[in-house]
Amino acid sequence: MPITNPRRFAAALERLYKRYNRREFVHPDPLEFLYRYERLQDRELAGLVASSLAYGNVRQILKSVEKVLEQMGPSPRRYLELSAPGRLQKDYASFKHRFTTGAELAALLANARLIVKKHGSLYACALEKHRLSGQKPGEALRGLAAELRPGAPTLIPDPQAGSALKRLNLFFRWMVRKDNVDPGGWDKLPAAALLVPLDTHMHRIAAMLRLTGRRQADMKTAVEITSAFAAVSPKDPVKYDFCLTRFGINDTFDRDALPSFFQC
Repeated sequence: MPITNPRRFAAALERLYKRYNRREFVHPDPLEFLYRYERLQDRELAGLVASSLAYGNVRQILKSVEKVLEQMGPSPRRYLELSAPGRLQKDYASFKHRFTTGAELAALLANARLIVKKHGSLYACALEKHRLSGQKPGEALRGLAAELRPGAPTLIPDPQAGSALKRLNLFFRWMVRKDNVDPGGWDKLPAAALLVPLDTHMHRIAAMLRLTGRRQADMKTAVEITSAFAAVSPKDPVKYDFCLTRFGINDTFDRDALPSFFQC
């Protein structure tokens, strides 16, 4: 949907970004787990786990992610290199996160292991998908999703079914962007190609800001909202995702105060 005053809208977003795009506002968010890992090869795997389990109650999300990463030890990459599918199934046999079983989690990790063996890293795979697609936004994500999904349907939605792919878009935001909050590392993938991680918080906020009139939180809506942000930040359309969604995720934020940032 068109923004009636792009300059004022951009200024309001910048005020929010400068005030709230800080690590002190990250908790509770599974993103915080990525800060533990200096090596990109470890961080991308921790990010995959943390983003894939980012559904449901936030306290349970943090608990589940902690359990998975604890089993993987100080180096998730080294753990996967040494873990055949049988060991993964055994290590996570008792795991459960809402609709996700240990078997599904083990399948996701086994798929990630295959990608690492084939391409060298998740990053290298995503970069190849991006290149082969002609650098179309979202295609690196969809391509990676297709390789990660077999046996793990509750963790990786079908990229062909119209899902907004919120959790994978969140993963890509963490890995591609680099600022005070997002740790980055996938620096050859352009931030301009990212899509907004569309959850209920962002959908509600985008509707309030009249960035979309669509009621369904699907891929079409994610693209529409991303396009609206790209009108004011074409090189980094998901720049404001973190600071905006704090008003839905962090209990210390006053949700009713958000509209005041966009008033004269």
